Amino acid sequence: MNTQFTTSCISTTLVLVLLGTIVLFVFTARNLSVYMRENINVSILLSDDMDGNEIAGMEKEIANKPYIKNIEYISKEQAIEEECKAMGTDPMEFLGYNPFTASFEININADYSDRDSMAVIVNGLKNDSRVVDVIYQKELIDSVNRNIGKASIILLVIAALFTYISFALIHNTVRMSIFSHRFIINTMKLVGANWGFIRRPFLRDAFFLAIISSVAADGIIFAGLHGLQKYEPEINAVINTNVIGVVSVSVLLFGLIITFICTYFSLNKFLRMNSNELYYV
Repeated sequence: MNTQFTTSCISTTLVLVLLGTIVLFVFTARNLSVYMRENINVSILLSDDMDGNEIAGMEKEIANKPYIKNIEYISKEQAIEEECKAMGTDPMEFLGYNPFTASFEININADYSDRDSMAVIVNGLKNDSRVVDVIYQKELIDSVNRNIGKASIILLVIAALFTYISFALIHNTVRMSIFSHRFIINTMKLVGANWGFIRRPFLRDAFFLAIISSVAADGIIFAGLHGLQKYEPEINAVINTNVIGVVSVSVLLFGLIITFICTYFSLNKFLRMNSNELYYV
């Protein structure tokens, strides 16, 4: 492996690390938006007249709804116990009774967490005679959806910009490598080699360049992720194996496609030149 190929590998690897990081940010942001929307609690306050069988039946009925991500039953006793731990005082000491009601704490699937869907869901639950009230943070849901929309647009613009920059950087790296062989290319033309024959070794080198650079870039990205996951284990909720797989494949495809395209068109430029033009490039 000569020095020029090594230099090209290093340059291409750094660019692919940049591209892979952008892909990682885009998919992590998507998972983060889903995670945030699915962790907004909705409380369904239940009538005190319900017995254990009715509660179990209702829990099963609600759990089968398509919009339910998770459901948990909170009894009156559990509710006041949690309140005592949180506030440090027992409301029953001065009220003489338990002011809390039993409830279902539910999380909504991300696809149903927009304003209109939530309104339909809440109205449907409130129409049930067994439900006293439904409580959820409407302003928080609106704020999350609004900010996610803005962040998605910004990320897409950044991704497009960095993809263009990455393409330009890899193109320059490949072009400089081919530029140093322009006289060899011309000599091959003079002895009668056709364009396909001349392209073959350069495209082969481009393939190996893309594979080596992609593997190296993935290694750097995953080493950084491993360190981040050790520092903050909760990040596994948004950076899962699917995201890692998408990043790996994306880096490889970007490396192969961009390197091949740049090599092909850069070669064509020098193949079209005559001997005199090569001195003025």
